[in-house]
Amino acid sequence: MDDLIGRVVANTGVGRTAAKRAVSIILQFLFREGPTDKVRARFGMLSASGGLMGIGSQSMVAALSVGLIQAVTRETMRVVREIAGEDAVGEIVGTIPGLGQLV
Repeated sequence: MDDLIGRVVANTGVGRTAAKRAVSIILQFLFREGPTDKVRARFGMLSASGGLMGIGSQSMVAALSVGLIQAVTRETMRVVREIAGEDAVGEIVGTIPGLGQLV
């Protein structure tokens, strides 16, 4: 998890505290909205809220702009793809309406 946070900070310019909060919100969202068995099998090593707006509103509390929310989400998913594989992530993202447009 520390590697993920470090990459988000390095690649988005978000501060470490905000990055930790945002990544936690993103992962909570995936665990809550995705197919439980697949998410746990693929992302369990990262485990740390309604719909995409839930990510946005919670991240705003973490003082992130919409652009930074997108950057943090994309970077988080990039790292998750490296860990779990493109097919696994694609399958999970495909089950959550609207998420594919964001990542």
